[in-house]
Amino acid sequence: MVQQSREQWGTRAGFLMAAIGSAIGLGNIWRFPYIAYDNGGGAFLLPYLIALLSAGIPLLILEYTIGHRYRSSAPLSYRRVARPAEAVGWWQVGVCFVVAVYYAVIVAWAVRYTWFSVGQQWGDDPDGFFNNDFLEVADSPGMVSGYVSGVAWPLIGVWLIVLVVLALGVRNGIEKANKIFIPLLVVLFLILVVQALTLEGAATGLNALFTPDWGAMLDGGVWIAAYGQIFFSLSIGFGIMVTYASYLKRKADLTGTAVTAGFANSSFELLAGIGVFAALGFMATTAGTSVDTVVESGIGLAFVAFPQIISSLPVGAALFGVLFFVSLAIAGVSSLISIVQVIVSAVQDRTGLGRVQTVALVGGATALASILLFPTHEGLYILDAFDHFINQYGIALAGLVMIIVFAWVLRRLPFFQRHANEVSLVRLGTWWRVALGIITPVLLGLMMFDSLRTELTQNYEDYPDSFLLVAGWGVAIGAIVFGVVMSLLPWKRADRIAASDAQDESADNEQDEEERR
Repeated sequence: MVQQSREQWGTRAGFLMAAIGSAIGLGNIWRFPYIAYDNGGGAFLLPYLIALLSAGIPLLILEYTIGHRYRSSAPLSYRRVARPAEAVGWWQVGVCFVVAVYYAVIVAWAVRYTWFSVGQQWGDDPDGFFNNDFLEVADSPGMVSGYVSGVAWPLIGVWLIVLVVLALGVRNGIEKANKIFIPLLVVLFLILVVQALTLEGAATGLNALFTPDWGAMLDGGVWIAAYGQIFFSLSIGFGIMVTYASYLKRKADLTGTAVTAGFANSSFELLAGIGVFAALGFMATTAGTSVDTVVESGIGLAFVAFPQIISSLPVGAALFGVLFFVSLAIAGVSSLISIVQVIVSAVQDRTGLGRVQTVALVGGATALASILLFPTHEGLYILDAFDHFINQYGIALAGLVMIIVFAWVLRRLPFFQRHANEVSLVRLGTWWRVALGIITPVLLGLMMFDSLRTELTQNYEDYPDSFLLVAGWGVAIGAIVFGVVMSLLPWKRADRIAASDAQDESADNEQDEEERR
């Protein structure tokens, strides 16, 4: 049974732009360059490429196929495969809520820093300006003690943009926005990279990034890092691609689109690495030190190291700063839209409400939680804990469980492979089932084991137990509990759809049986 009234993308290019927009986010700009540098430089590109081909693209194809086959949100799509699997879908919805509430505030920081770049308002101490003058960070983590208006107002603006785009719908909102955002992002970042490559010391930075350490190839941690980067950067494990693919038309090249989106995302990561390390090479040369003493990842790179670079530029400092922070903001907004859309789609399917009503209700609640928690003196600590625990024990773990359920427990990979082959130009072979059934779950399992072992040995960032129990473990476990509870609630409409699916798929099951014989 198919939802006839479900929205659709206007064009395949529109879907592709939205998928790329979701994948290209803050992590492409501030995480990949550091991960590559720290794990063998140029040699890291080989395990990274293997990870893309053996895990990233196969997982994209799986999520595209589930969404396209069932034309529903992640929870309803999984339920239509098998009722217990619905819990994984709601778990992913919970993960998206957590990510959305803190992701938006980083976009708001980028918006403010675009303005700060014009006059280098951070002065001679970007670190002190960011933590003390701008965020007004408390001395220690804890409960909310006060609000920072300089963060709150741009955050409200970011949420207004996101909610308006979502309220306009899939075709008139998300698709049109990404057709503007993604080409603009690429153009702005290309200008930034060209400017960075002209700086004194740029070659030093690029040598640091790309000089291969072939010995690192023998380190299992490097391979786990490569698979981890691919997994996190492609928006896999959120339910995003299941949701986006559910709006595709009946004829859609799923495998071709997945390959295009995967390589487009990786190409942008490589471009980001060139731009970031060219700038870091300039910073190291100006300071008379080596690149390894100035390289950073994450928030420190974007809001401390890059302002230092901008202030050191002999000419064009304002332009360089505006290009960087506008690119950061655009990448963040396009990803944030896709994250919130997962929640909107799931609630629409569950309640039957219209899009505008659902966006107002769900988007409004998500925005409110974001505005109450993060433009505060304790906001940076809460963000850090949320981000660490929901990434490690939300996104990655939910993705691992999803694969185990569909590949090992339900054994549905042959069914999904046949559906993908029916609508795609590039046919899937045995390699796809091997990649998803063996390679990906084993490596994700190793990532989980290694992460948990470290976590249980020492508190993350030495934060107090009470804080981590609420803002760390509490958030990660809360998303799981939410998924289980939601899946246990009666859902009559889903039962009717599942009953119809059972009839429709009986012929497919007979075909599977014949093929096995």
